[in-house]
Amino acid sequence: MTLREQIGDDMKSALRARETARLGAIRLLLAAIKQREVDERITLDDDAVIGVIGRMLKQRRESVSQYRAAGRNDLADAEQFEADLLEAYLPAALSDAELDTAIATAIAATGASRPADMGRVMTTLKATIAGRADMAAVSQRVKARLTNA
Repeated sequence: MTLREQIGDDMKSALRARETARLGAIRLLLAAIKQREVDERITLDDDAVIGVIGRMLKQRRESVSQYRAAGRNDLADAEQFEADLLEAYLPAALSDAELDTAIATAIAATGASRPADMGRVMTTLKATIAGRADMAAVSQRVKARLTNA
């Protein structure tokens, strides 16, 4: 079963169970997937769906922090619910040790030795760990490692 089929099945179960908040969040996700498919005239595979989920999750996290800063906890809670639901569709996150290993492997594969080589390392990492780690945090770790190298 593909990830998109799983999301569709979850939508049907939320509809049957009359879980309106969950149903709304899943419908937003399916709409984003369909919009990307229409825009690019392709059928998304699991990796592309994970990319859509990752972008939506990033938006939700930013919204939560902005709403909390503005004192709108009701809106922040709604966004947090959607973020938690989206996170459930992502593959398991990498541990720190696995992430360090992936970074070391990417640095060795690209021959990077200075901060100017960071783009090549990030391109390699993005292909291997997309959806399994926060790429902003990965970028900071790569930069720190290349600066100290």
